[in-house]
Amino acid sequence: MRSLRFSLLPLLAVALFPTWGPSQETGATGASTPSKLNPAPAATRPAESFDEVIGRVLEREHAFNQLIRQFHPLIETYIQTLKNDDERGPLPVSDQYFLGRLELDGGSQEERYGQRPRRSLSSVFNLAPKLSELYSTRFHAGGFAQMVLLDQDFERKYYTFTYVRREFLGEIRCFVIDVAPRKEAGDGRFVGRIWVEDQDYNVVRFNGTYSSHSYQHPYLHFDSWRLNVRASLWLPAYVYSEESGTPSHFKAQTRLWGYESPIAANDSFTEIVVDSPQTVRDQSGAAQDATPVQSQRLWEREAEDNTIERLQRAGVMAPDGDVDQVMQTVVNNLIFSNNLTIQPEVRTRVLLTTPLESFTIGHTIVVSRGMIDVLPDEASLAMILTHELAHIVLGHHLNTKLAFNDRMFFPDERTFERMDFARDRAEEEAADKKAIELLNNSPYKDKLTDAGLFLKAVQARAPALKNLIRAHLGDSLLNGNAARMSSLMTASPQFDPKKTDQVAALPLGGRVRIDAWTDQLDLIKTKPVAITSAAEKMPFEVTPFFPFLTRLSAASPDKTAPTPEKTAAAPSGR
Repeated sequence: MRSLRFSLLPLLAVALFPTWGPSQETGATGASTPSKLNPAPAATRPAESFDEVIGRVLEREHAFNQLIRQFHPLIETYIQTLKNDDERGPLPVSDQYFLGRLELDGGSQEERYGQRPRRSLSSVFNLAPKLSELYSTRFHAGGFAQMVLLDQDFERKYYTFTYVRREFLGEIRCFVIDVAPRKEAGDGRFVGRIWVEDQDYNVVRFNGTYSSHSYQHPYLHFDSWRLNVRASLWLPAYVYSEESGTPSHFKAQTRLWGYESPIAANDSFTEIVVDSPQTVRDQSGAAQDATPVQSQRLWEREAEDNTIERLQRAGVMAPDGDVDQVMQTVVNNLIFSNNLTIQPEVRTRVLLTTPLESFTIGHTIVVSRGMIDVLPDEASLAMILTHELAHIVLGHHLNTKLAFNDRMFFPDERTFERMDFARDRAEEEAADKKAIELLNNSPYKDKLTDAGLFLKAVQARAPALKNLIRAHLGDSLLNGNAARMSSLMTASPQFDPKKTDQVAALPLGGRVRIDAWTDQLDLIKTKPVAITSAAEKMPFEVTPFFPFLTRLSAASPDKTAPTPEKTAAAPSGR
């Protein structure tokens, strides 16, 4: 078994094979490796035979295996171990979480995103690609990161290919091909099904596992998706993994984002037009030195801006975008209805990670993507934002040591250790009390029933989902065993997970999608799906990915592909 290496974890090598129609094999000649690392242009003519299709697929996959080494995206895996419930089906009983940067360029250092000691992640990512090792008390990131690659030796001599049919994935018409390793190919080869788009012959989805001749050391099953992030460029974005009927029943989501190289920002300097110094004037309108109060506010804002910029550069905070505007509207409703005057103005941003958390950085309210995913309605979002707004109203400031930019000179993987926005118990309790006051004067005052149910659901699932509800940078939704703003819980109905008409929380991945290239976020707009059983509610749970694939045109390389993430069974009306 050849090994690939990940900064999150080193990887195993995998392989595939060829065939047209029922049990017909292609020739044994391997496709040559392209000399260029750029994605190949569209084929000048359609392939005329299945053998030619396979040749082009192998050529494109070899080019992909070289090209992917130029990128170092963040890779996040969230795992839930399950146990069957007679009425509600499989339910999570424990969870694990990994976040790091994918490295395929042959380096030797692991680059994981650690965390401050009081909320530490696993100190080491063991390199364990085999399922038997993953069935220990700890899951390991390596077994999931390997699923972004088919095989670094994807050759005809190792595989047989069988044509199945043509099928659309979103707007993309694909060849569907079954792939199996030859007997002499050895362990660690891909076995399963691939979907190949029929224009440039890129693999856009592969579903299966890796071959093993040992029943004691099987590999994980997975469903891996690539998205068209630039013209002719398809890169890994989502992997769903699931095992059942084995020593451990689990589901896992792996997401990748942050492909765009930071070097691109430096290249833009060459496009700056340098004016004559005499013609440049400050347009800010400042006609005098700042007063002491203004100076203090500017100093605090500088610490705030430094921190936000650093988090965005580390790849854990999304650029300002549409989701921020939705949150900003809710915050503005709270401010106006309470006649608040806050200077400088309150801003909102989204943390790109899954664990549920919210916090303030000065006058900026930050909410994690995972939190937005699982909130059932706008009033519940208002509850989360109001708690953070209360910190701002009460003057709970950011440590201004962060205004000194040298404090931002640390490796990205040390972000969770070097950044800490948690509040002490007294500030949290004061914010809870103030938040209730603000909500009672807001448009959401009569709509907080679901918010209370959401907190009850968090409290009920907390023992099993410790890594989901554990905060990395801010504060948890739970203060000890008590939920944040627990007074809302007393006014809400009894929490009953068996009732189909009571949706206290949504599954993960149902509200927000990430552009894997730019880190921009979009809200997912899908039609409501009626819930027919309690098992379909799946609060806080992992579900499969079914992105709606589209193709970008060469004429609009800067336009992001819309890829709605259609996770299973969204609650009715949510």
